[in-house]
Amino acid sequence: MFNQTEIKSFIQRQGLLPLYFHEDAVVSIEVLKALYAAGIRVVEYTNRGETALANFKQLKNECAVNYKDMLLGAGTIKSADAASAFIHAGADFLISPAWIDDVFEVCTEQNYLWIPGCMTSTEIAKSEAKGTTMVKLFPGSLLGPSYVNAVKEIFPLISFMPTGGVSLDKQNLEGWFKSGVVAVGMGSKLITKELIESKNYTAITEFTKQVMDMIKEIRIAGI
Repeated sequence: MFNQTEIKSFIQRQGLLPLYFHEDAVVSIEVLKALYAAGIRVVEYTNRGETALANFKQLKNECAVNYKDMLLGAGTIKSADAASAFIHAGADFLISPAWIDDVFEVCTEQNYLWIPGCMTSTEIAKSEAKGTTMVKLFPGSLLGPSYVNAVKEIFPLISFMPTGGVSLDKQNLEGWFKSGVVAVGMGSKLITKELIESKNYTAITEFTKQVMDMIKEIRIAGI
């Protein structure tokens, strides 16, 4: 079991946090395999359907047997009950689309890493005051890299991870990383509906490798 600092470090080193949900457990496992094959070791499985918790448990079992170095977090956590359920199911960390007091309280009691969603400076300030050091900027498509440039010096202790509005385009990725984000969350732009429907898991692996390589190049160029 890794501590909060270690998990945040893993996310930052990876630079990319893939996130997805599918109602079918078998498909969910195949996507996880595809991401693992690309070198991904931290994934967010989102709580967006009735089968999410059951599927998550199967994914954790799969990781325990075949992918022991994979960290699997749960996203779209919007209630204390959901937080407790996914913690009990073995989630390594939790992510929410907004600041939610009840989820914060559960994670604080359990000493669990929680990454809240923030959009405004008020929300970021609240997160900072509560001791949170990593936030999900959501929706990234409405904020953009210029937003990070504007707030990062005001909140030097906060690590920013935009989700939504992040694409496979290198220019888009450059904009985000040059603004100072530590990682980007990427869902449907990376794990597209078309690829899942066609069960083209090889393409998911290849696209993920491409993004990982681009992030590496961007970071090297920025040194």
